[in-house]
Amino acid sequence: MIETQEVIEFFNSIAPSWDARQIIDEVIFNRILDNAQVGKGKHCLDVACGTGVLVPYYIERKVASLTGVDIAPEMIRIARKNHEMTLASFIIGDVERISFDRLFDCVVVFNSFPHFPEPERLISRLTHLLNPGGILTVAHSLSRERIDQCHSGPASKVSIKLLPVEELETIFSRHLQTTTVISTAQMYQVIGKKV
Repeated sequence: MIETQEVIEFFNSIAPSWDARQIIDEVIFNRILDNAQVGKGKHCLDVACGTGVLVPYYIERKVASLTGVDIAPEMIRIARKNHEMTLASFIIGDVERISFDRLFDCVVVFNSFPHFPEPERLISRLTHLLNPGGILTVAHSLSRERIDQCHSGPASKVSIKLLPVEELETIFSRHLQTTTVISTAQMYQVIGKKV
């Protein structure tokens, strides 16, 4: 079982080197956000945002607002420092427990889904944070196999295996209308729309 305090400590410890470790693939990042309909005028929630790797892409798309949430205070400290001159706001906390003062048009869980030990509970919670017609996406900028490899070392204590897209699609279908399912050598993405 993944312990919340272990997750916080793990990500606090790697936060200073997090940006240097990122594999930036602008084509894949943009494809993920295109598929999730992240665009002008949308109110977006970036779940487990880390240091804010996607923030420039949201800004480029002229979103109306961007809220990043992460359970690790050090990740949020760096995100605030990196993006202090942007429209982004950042919250320290567990997305499954925070009370938000608004609903969102787009909720994005990017490169972080295996760190949530109860996928069904997370999808249910995030669905409730969507406006009608809103889009939820779970996405990774690597293949499922590569993600599992990344989490086989020190991160294994704070991760579960990434679900096959068919299993995640089944969970989505209980809460949302699934619109996109992708699992390739370059990316992994499931998208659902709140109807």
